[in-house]
Amino acid sequence: MKLPFQNIALIGKHKAPEIAGPLLRLAAFLSSRGLNVAVDSLTAEHIEHSPYPAMNLHEMADAMDLAIVFGGDGTMLNIARTLSPYHIPLVGVNQGRLGFLTDLTLENMQDSIAAMLDGKFVTEQRLLLSARVLRDDTEVFSGLAFNEVVVHRNSISSMIEFEVRIDGEYLYNQRADGLIVATPTGSTAYAMSAGGPILHPSLDVLELVPVCPHTLSNRPIVVNSSSVLEILTHRTNDIRVRFDSHTNYDLQLHDKIVVTRHPEPACLLHPVGHSYYHTLREKLLWNQTL
Repeated sequence: MKLPFQNIALIGKHKAPEIAGPLLRLAAFLSSRGLNVAVDSLTAEHIEHSPYPAMNLHEMADAMDLAIVFGGDGTMLNIARTLSPYHIPLVGVNQGRLGFLTDLTLENMQDSIAAMLDGKFVTEQRLLLSARVLRDDTEVFSGLAFNEVVVHRNSISSMIEFEVRIDGEYLYNQRADGLIVATPTGSTAYAMSAGGPILHPSLDVLELVPVCPHTLSNRPIVVNSSSVLEILTHRTNDIRVRFDSHTNYDLQLHDKIVVTRHPEPACLLHPVGHSYYHTLREKLLWNQTL
C-alpha cells in the first residue's frame, strides 16, 4: 500500500448513470486537495463532459494508489478480484442493497475519505480464492473469487455428484445441487443462504457448504485457509463452476476443480471506529426489537 495516496481511481457500478453526480462531486473534492483523479473507462461512458482521464482497470492497476468504488457488494467483488493482486486498497461507497463491503454512505463519504487521506483509517485484509479447472491434468480454466467458488448444476432436472478431497485426503462423495467454497467474506453471502456459519473476516479459514445435499448428514465444514481443496465431478454432464457470480465455466465429466488461497489478500479501508459486528446488526436487522 502506497502512502500517502496521490493517485485516486474512481469506479462506479456498471451501467448506473445515477452515480455520475456523487462521483463528480467527490472527484472535484479530491482534485481540490491536489490529488490526481482517474475514472474507470466503463464508468466514464455514463458521465458527460468529465474533465478527468478515463482508464481501464488494468491501466489503473499500474498507476493508482487507492480505488474508491461506488456501488454495492457485487461491484466491490468484481473490482477486488482485479485490483487486489496489485496491492491497491479499496474504499466502498454504498449504493447497493446490503453494503457489507461498501460501508460509506453518500452523505458521509467526503468527510470519511478526507479523514482517510489524512491517515485516519482502519485497514482490513480479506483473503481471496484461486481456483483452477483441470481436465486430464491440464489446466483449462482459472479464476479468482472474493466471496466464493461454487460448483453447481445448470438445470433443475437432477442433482450433481462429486468427490471432495482436502490436502489429498478423501473427505466424501456427495449428491447435491452444488457445493460452495467460501471465504469469511463470502460467509454472509450465498453460503449463509445455504445454511453455513457466519465467519468473522479476520479468521484464516475457508468453509465448504453443500447446497441441498441428498444426505442430511452432509453438513458445512470449516477448514484452514492453507488447505488444498479438490472437487472431482462424477456422473453428470450438466455442471458449472462459478466465481462470485461474475465468471462461469461449464465443466465436463471428471473435471477436477482445485481451490486454494490466493497469495495476495484484498485490502479494504474503513473509517476509524468501524465495527464488523455493527455491520451485522445493521444489515441482518439484529438490532430490531422483537
